[in-house]
Amino acid sequence: MATSRAGLVDDEVRRFAWPILLAYDVKSTAATESSQAWQDLPRHKDEDQVELDVNRSFIYYPKNESEEQVDRRKAQLSAVIVQVLRQYPMLSYFQGFHDIVQVFLLVLGVDHAAQAVSHLALLRIRDFMLPSLAPSLAHLHLLPAILYAVDPMLYQHLSQTQPFFALASTLTLYAHDIQEYNDIARVFDFLLAHGAVVSVYFFAIIVLSRRNELFEIPAEEPDMLHSVLSKLPKPLDLEALISRTMTVFTEHPPEKLPFRAWTKVSPFSVLKTTRESVGMQNVQAGLDLFTMQTLQLRRTELREHAFNMLWKYRRPAMSLGLAVVVGGVSIWLRRGGRNEISRLLSRKFFDIFRMIRHD
Repeated sequence: MATSRAGLVDDEVRRFAWPILLAYDVKSTAATESSQAWQDLPRHKDEDQVELDVNRSFIYYPKNESEEQVDRRKAQLSAVIVQVLRQYPMLSYFQGFHDIVQVFLLVLGVDHAAQAVSHLALLRIRDFMLPSLAPSLAHLHLLPAILYAVDPMLYQHLSQTQPFFALASTLTLYAHDIQEYNDIARVFDFLLAHGAVVSVYFFAIIVLSRRNELFEIPAEEPDMLHSVLSKLPKPLDLEALISRTMTVFTEHPPEKLPFRAWTKVSPFSVLKTTRESVGMQNVQAGLDLFTMQTLQLRRTELREHAFNMLWKYRRPAMSLGLAVVVGGVSIWLRRGGRNEISRLLSRKFFDIFRMIRHD
């Protein structure tokens, strides 16, 4: 129903369906008890940024509300976000998270939004709330593979343009860019009904729908292409885009994308952990996956740092390594006697060593 035309139709249905799609029980006593004293929890490191972003919220919807009503909504939005961050302090807030939470607040109400957002943060958009941007960028690296699978010519045309143009939309589940409440609620219906990777497919279909427009811009102007692609076209034919997304997703599933794109995705990424139903996952599973992803990130960063250091000091390291070898060869030559061949080999080896060291 969430994928069919018009989605879940209205918020009354969504209040029933979204918790099911997020796989949690709205009557959970544990969730109620854990949320009672969040105000007494230590302050989260990102709360100042939260307040700055909340002050810029509720610009496009709801419409025709008084300043007092908008201020009340902003206070509620801030409370929901801060509650989630204080309860799960390992989460890193990102600009645009407030756009997502704003939609949940309007649909579910202040009493139920925090529980839904907690599940969303840990199980559906966890990659975006890690201490590094790298897992978020991994989502974008699937985009060229999808484009190539569907339209190799368009892929080639955009090959000089990095897929970072999709970051704002995919990071915020399109809540940052879609300005009509009914439209963004409809998109959430669709995205929550499927794994996290479908959001990337959805952006790919938006790009494909602009094929003619994009071919009018020379491939040698990646900055211009980036500028155009970073803004969603208006209006969006959501039903047509959703329908085609599911067709392409079925015909070109992640596991069959070219360039071995899917194999490069971390097994702990939400791209893979939501590939099947999240019905068997709970908040604790999300916390465990968060820990594993964080450890993996640290190992990767340490490995890259070590490689960069070796590359930076490659000549001193090479000289040191050769020095050890030279010492060994010298001992061997001394032990082997001082015949003419030994002296010739020794002199030649030291000439090579000096040449490399002073290069």
